[in-house]
Formats: sequence, C-alpha cells, structure tokens
Amino acid sequence: MNIETLQKNIELKTATIGVVGLGYVGLAVACKFAEAGFAVLGLERIPEKVQMINDGILPIRGQEPGLEALLLQVTQRGNLSVTTDLSQLERADVVLVAVETPVDLDSKVPNYEALNAALASIGSVIKPGTLVIIESTIAPGTMRGIVCPALEKTSGLKVDHDFFLGHCPERVMPGRLLRNLAEMSRVCGGNTPETSQVMASLYRHIVQAELDLTDSVTAEMVKTTENAYRDVQIAFANEIALICEKVGVDVWHLRDLVNKSPDRNLHLPGAGVGGHCIPKDPWLLVHSANGTGGTPPSLIPTARLLNDGMPRHMADLVLEALAEVGCSIQDAKIAVLGYAYLENSDDTRNSPSQTLISHLQTIGAEVVIHDPYVADFQGEVTEVIRGVDAIVVMVRHSLYQALDPASLKPLLNYPILIDGRRVFDPETLAQLGFVFRSIGWGKA
Repeated sequence: MNIETLQKNIELKTATIGVVGLGYVGLAVACKFAEAGFAVLGLERIPEKVQMINDGILPIRGQEPGLEALLLQVTQRGNLSVTTDLSQLERADVVLVAVETPVDLDSKVPNYEALNAALASIGSVIKPGTLVIIESTIAPGTMRGIVCPALEKTSGLKVDHDFFLGHCPERVMPGRLLRNLAEMSRVCGGNTPETSQVMASLYRHIVQAELDLTDSVTAEMVKTTENAYRDVQIAFANEIALICEKVGVDVWHLRDLVNKSPDRNLHLPGAGVGGHCIPKDPWLLVHSANGTGGTPPSLIPTARLLNDGMPRHMADLVLEALAEVGCSIQDAKIAVLGYAYLENSDDTRNSPSQTLISHLQTIGAEVVIHDPYVADFQGEVTEVIRGVDAIVVMVRHSLYQALDPASLKPLLNYPILIDGRRVFDPETLAQLGFVFRSIGWGKA
C-alpha cells in the first residue's frame, strides 16, 4: 500500500488502527479513534487489564470525565478490542505507540526499555504500507537515532518506501484525557512532509484544535521544551515561595498581585512536581544536548533539582511544627494525605509523597497514608487521622478540600497541620489554634 492509498483509507475510516500500550494516554486515544468509527486493536501485556477493557471496565480509578462511558460504548459496539497476542497487530494499517519512556533516576538518561520492546514487536509483524506513529515523549534525535533503525532492522522494510514513520507527542494529563485529546493542538512530525499530511488526516478525526505539520525532530523538541518550560516556571514559583517564608510574606497573596502586571504568570508553588512527564521530560531535553559540545544546559537541571527538593522542604516544615509543641520526630506519628501526584487522580508516578514518606521514615517518624483514589490507601480519612501527631496535606483532592478543620482538631494528639497545596486557609486555622505551616506562608 502506498501513502496515497493509506491516506484515502484513513479519510474513509477503513484503516485499522493498532495502539501499543493502554495506559492513561493509549487507552483514551484508542477509545477516541474507536468512537470516530475506526476499527481499533489495542495491544496490552497484562492479561487482567485486557479482560477489564474488553469487558468495558475502566482500569483507571481517578476521575476521568466521560471515559468510562465511552469505553463501554466502543467495546460493546465492537470498534475496540484488546489483546496480548502480538500477531494480531499485523492487521493494523496505522500503529500508535504510547508506552512509558522514563529517565534513570541516577544517570538522568532515558530508559527506553519499553520503547525498544515495542519497536521490536512492531517491526516483527508490520506489513508494507504501515504508518507507525510514536506518541510517547522522547529525547530529540530519538526518532532518527533509535526508532527508525530499530524498525528497519527488525522488519526488513525501508522507511519512507515500505513503511512510514512519524512523531505526534501526546498533550494530555490525568483528569482531562478526553477533553485534552479533543481541544489541544497537536504537532504532526513526519519523517517526510507527505507523512505529516497523512498524520494530520488521521488526527483530524479526533482533534478539534489546530494540527501543526513539521518534521520529527522538531516535534520531539516541542514536547520536551514545553514540559521543561513548565518545570522551570514551577521552580521559579517554588523559589519565590521559599523566599516568602523567610521574609514574612504570603506567596499566594503575592502571586495575585504579581499576576496583575501585564504578561506575568507566576505559577502555583507546591510540595513537589510529579507525574510521568514533567519530572523526566526536562532530562530528555538536556540529554539531547549533552555530548554535542559547547556549554552544557544549566538552568533546566537547576530547576529540576529545586522542584525535586520540595518534598524534603515539607519534611523540614514538619520538624519545625513538631519542635514548636515539643514533640520529637522519633516519637511522632504523621498522617500524609494524598499519594497520587495529582488531585482527583490515581496516578502515583513520581509522586512527591513517595519522597516525603521515605524521608520521614528515614528520620524516625511513623507514617500513615490516605488517598481516596489509590487502592492501598483508601478508607475513611478521619480514621487514618485519628491519634496522629500531625497531618501533612500533599494532594489537593476534592475530599480534602471538603474537610472541616474544626472537626479534625479533636482527633489529633497535637493540632499540627502542614499544607503543601494551600487546601486550608491559614487565618482560619490560626483562629482554631492550629500549629500551621504551608509552602510560601511567611507568617508562621
């Protein structure tokens, strides 16, 4: 099949779409293309997850508006089916790859184990004329240096002649998957301009926003740059918050005033940055520049380290509050509220709570955990809090925002509350007699 025939089949929705990896991104993408009328085949390695999805049961526990109903609809209609059988992928005319691309925590270099495994699998079964699109976020140069050679070697096919290749990085986040897929613009980075055009024809079926055509390395740069930009901006907000604590200013009030100035957008400070993207995508960008000569990147790594340090700062605030009431950390029982990285989500990838909990336990505290969306830590929040010496709020879940601090105080051994997401009003807690600390609250 040549590229003109492929484009026609995409326009007529007669092309079969394969999706490799059915995590937060892959599952939502598969559902959207199935809803648009395509036959979609999902490839997933976990049999229990395959069964759930084929039964129309959403494996995500967090709040994902519309996704559960859509999954049930497209599976019952027969447009989406999921398998562990790699050979089924040979039916696909388009293969989307949405696997994890983490960074090694020690070396700060990409760990492409899942990506390499996916490429080997795809290359062993794809037929001539297939379009392969990498949606996973990758370091600039990965398409040219890793993806294309791997597919050519395994398949025995030649890119741009026997098969087609492009990069269209996802732009979604948990809690807004379907909305982001429809409303966020996408960058279609093809190996050739013709491939970019075909990619745009494909995504036009599910994206209502603008589709920008470019080359694959520019697409790689776009995604890593936009997440590095956000990381740097959050780091700036966090540094301002730390200064506010020292000089006696409330960063949240400061932020309101600063953002009244034209073209200013001071981001929200907080207890740390988590998720699959922002903690690692800046390192992907830095990795692409290392070894190329010249001055190595410095601003991006500094911002990354500052944000990584915020959970440790939360622990310092805990120590300050305990000292104020004369309680040793070795004798303290701490309740951490929130284990996911994002409010109203079950996504725990790179959660700042993990770092905080590990550090508190290392310095001698007993830690109990609650999260309404994470299976291991569900239950009645008041029962988790009962009898602890301090509460640490790490995630802005709706459940925690609805808590009445006055009703929490009698449950505590000491009225200590450390707020990493400004869930509670400092003045209200002060009136109730709480020993209170918060990121960027300089009136403690």
